[in-house]
Amino acid sequence: MGEYEESLYGLGGETFPPDFFPPPPPRPVARERIHIQKSSVCSRAYFVVVMAFFHIYIINIIALLLYVHYNTGSGEQDIPIEKSTSIPRPTAAEYQSPSPNLNPEHSFYLPRLEGIRVGHVQRVSLVPDRTHNLRTLSLKPLLFEIPGFLSVEESSVVMQLAQLKGLTHSALLTAPDAHAEQLTQDELFSLLDLNQDGLLQMEEILSLSHSTDGSWLSSYNLRKIHTGLETSPSGVLSLQEFKRVSGGVLQYGRPGQASDGHTKVRQKSTNTQLYLGEGTHHLLKNIRNRVTRLTRLPSSLVDLSEPMEVVRYEQGGFSNAHHDSSPSNPNSSCAHTHLAANNSASNQVACRYLTVLLFLNSVDGGGETSFPVADNRTYEEEVSQQFCDKGNLKVKPVAGTALLWYNHLSDGNGWVGELDEFSLHGDCLVTQGLKWTGSVWVNIDPDQRRQERYQRLISWHPDGEVKRAEHGDLHQDL
Repeated sequence: MGEYEESLYGLGGETFPPDFFPPPPPRPVARERIHIQKSSVCSRAYFVVVMAFFHIYIINIIALLLYVHYNTGSGEQDIPIEKSTSIPRPTAAEYQSPSPNLNPEHSFYLPRLEGIRVGHVQRVSLVPDRTHNLRTLSLKPLLFEIPGFLSVEESSVVMQLAQLKGLTHSALLTAPDAHAEQLTQDELFSLLDLNQDGLLQMEEILSLSHSTDGSWLSSYNLRKIHTGLETSPSGVLSLQEFKRVSGGVLQYGRPGQASDGHTKVRQKSTNTQLYLGEGTHHLLKNIRNRVTRLTRLPSSLVDLSEPMEVVRYEQGGFSNAHHDSSPSNPNSSCAHTHLAANNSASNQVACRYLTVLLFLNSVDGGGETSFPVADNRTYEEEVSQQFCDKGNLKVKPVAGTALLWYNHLSDGNGWVGELDEFSLHGDCLVTQGLKWTGSVWVNIDPDQRRQERYQRLISWHPDGEVKRAEHGDLHQDL
């Protein structure tokens, strides 16, 4: 600094005071480096927030998928998957009482089971705490097999009830002659009295317009009975009232034919009908409820269908190939809706949307149920009678197993379509032992308006409520 000042003095020749120049800046002092540890609070909070948003996003995606899954289905059938499908199991309370009847003012919708492919297995729940396998046997017709639909003990009870009711021979119908033995009014009344309570209700007159031996009531006499029923103060007909209004009520088919025009289909067999409604044996009501759950049809349709037919084939017994239902024809009407439709057609036919066939015993030899043209793309009528040897599908009877098939196609709008010609079936010759079967049919008129009118008529009650059958006494099948 002294040299610097002196040089200034020498340059300018002037003298500066001592404090003219600022003091020199202090020299930097070496500082010790302080190591500061970074806090992890911010990074952890950020991670938690990100993960929270991620989980909320995943949950929303899952909820959206579930919403789409449950809102794009039909509401009646589960969406099939590749290996198997599962039908939700009803609660124990639901098994005790079938689903309520549909409002007759509303149009019905007929859900159909999906076959997917031959061999496909679905899981169905028909009784509490148990599931059954529903196996697809064919797609044309749509045919399923349900092993264990009934237990062996339950099958035995059905056979005993049929024997108690009484089995009649399935004889060939012929025109009555002077020596023919016709049914008495007492016998006819007993046949029409499905619940065996000693009274004829509207439901019995409308749902069974023919006797079990195949003879049909004429339209004229049906109307007389119906009129007598309407004028009865009690709304039912006793035996004496029935005798008063009925008169001669038998109308036989042409020789060699049943009243629906079909040739006789059974030989060496006996049969009877068991009512499945209220007031009957609890097992028969359970069978009706199982059929309702299996088919997923409205209970009002199943409840008002014809009784279950139990058939016993003796050794050597068989049935020719036939259809359970009939094709639509403007000159014919469905037997179950004929009176309600006020139809003048003289030819009444069976209108059976589907069949549930129950094998009540295991046959020692033969007796297979055959579908001669199942899944046969080259269907020809002439093979129909040679169904056992050349049949495409034969099912061996096993006690408790049930078969379900649709006799009609869908019309594409949730209703009955054309007769499925591939539903042709028959029973092979029983070569050893006996064969017992029970057939449950669901009767539906292809004409939806006629079916709805029929439903309204038999469900109508003066107080405006749906009329349900009430019987204090048990069925005589007990």
